[in-house]
Amino acid sequence: MELSDRLTDPAVRAEVTGRLAALFAGRPVLIGPGVLAGFTPVVEWVRELGSPVLVVSTTRGAGRVPDEGECVVVEVTPPAAASVTDELRAHDRLARRLPPHAVAAVEAFDPDRQGVWYTSPFVTTDEPILGRPVTGGRPASFLALEDKMLADDIWAAADVPCAPYLIVPVEEPALAEATAQLAGPLGAVWSGDARDGFNGGGNYVRWVVDDRDQAAARGFFLPRCDRVRVMPFLDGVPCSIHGFVLDTGTAAFRPVEIAMLRDPAARRFVYGGLGTFWDPPAADREEMRDVVRRVGAHLRKAHGYRGAFGIDGVLTADGFRPTELNTRMSAGATTVAEVDRRFFSFLQAAVVAGVDPDLGVDDLESLVALMDARRTGKAVAVAEGPKVGGDFSFPVAWDGRSFTRTTAETGNTLVVADTAAGFFVKVDPCVALAPGERLADVNVALLAFVDREYGSDFGALEAAPDLRRPGAAAAP
Repeated sequence: MELSDRLTDPAVRAEVTGRLAALFAGRPVLIGPGVLAGFTPVVEWVRELGSPVLVVSTTRGAGRVPDEGECVVVEVTPPAAASVTDELRAHDRLARRLPPHAVAAVEAFDPDRQGVWYTSPFVTTDEPILGRPVTGGRPASFLALEDKMLADDIWAAADVPCAPYLIVPVEEPALAEATAQLAGPLGAVWSGDARDGFNGGGNYVRWVVDDRDQAAARGFFLPRCDRVRVMPFLDGVPCSIHGFVLDTGTAAFRPVEIAMLRDPAARRFVYGGLGTFWDPPAADREEMRDVVRRVGAHLRKAHGYRGAFGIDGVLTADGFRPTELNTRMSAGATTVAEVDRRFFSFLQAAVVAGVDPDLGVDDLESLVALMDARRTGKAVAVAEGPKVGGDFSFPVAWDGRSFTRTTAETGNTLVVADTAAGFFVKVDPCVALAPGERLADVNVALLAFVDREYGSDFGALEAAPDLRRPGAAAAP
């Protein structure tokens, strides 16, 4: 029997995962820097390989953290951050400029320098950290491909239909002319370049309708970017499609809904969670999977790319239109990888490190059936500004429209914790989500609850419409 017929078997996957984990087995593993709770699964996996673990923690985070004795935890203070983009940009700098107490802890933990780092995708793998090789991150050349000024050339090279766009300097006449030329019924969207590094989470995206919007957006971009991409506002379900580039081709997975919420009055976008509960029409699904295969083929040929990647876009009335490229194990890729996070995490680390996984496209695509069967996702809120003063969890009730605090067990647990830029909230587990449900609708309710409970200012938000449903109509 071919491996592609057996990879859905947990025992076979575990055997393959063990082979991929040879990069870490039996040697000291240094994890971070980043949120401690986010590294909890990795600590468990590595410990099971017989490896001692040290974690460089920037904050506790929401959810369970490793038990005392599972690992050495070294706390460091991250730079002040006003956004998720600022937090993620700091990862590489912090990893390479660890404070003296952290350096001393690393050297005491691994005095023979036999260890290996496991980091976030925002730490580059080109150079060692404190003399130890880096995995879990990516080469700087891969990270550079996320610049939104490059995306449209990639779509063209891969023969992928996309929306019209113009890239212009952050100057009033050029921006005004491009916006007048491209704005649709809902206006235009401006996205900033990566002059000062990666940007994500919608932090460098602005919705522009009138002169006041243009002035505010220009004021934001002027000190941060040299160029802006102008596109028409694409109405429809924000979503993504993910793939994995191997030496032999690109495996394509299933679509992911992105809860990118909107405030029409203030012309704001607010990023929520991701999930696989929503299904596009079958023809659109296959179109999206074909898009990821074509883009993967281009990345492999033109950039020597290997590993996971994702394409964000919008399922418009005319079909899927891509907007940005994420050349990493992104949040959306991690969402579909929930069928076996350990397998995909070790696969990604191995492939980016240049290890041949001895797997083919059919092997990985055989897991799409599991991705469809085991729907996953979380409604989340990332608040910037005031903190909540720690980490908490409690049950919440769901009546089909809103969340309320309760003392009864409901199957919905709200978890909240401080971050460098504010605080983070998620509902996990969340029985409000089920196949066929829109994550965006649940996420709107979560943000309204967070405003009531913690005094945040997410405000009046809406989910984008699904324009591919029979009888659906675009917003006026």
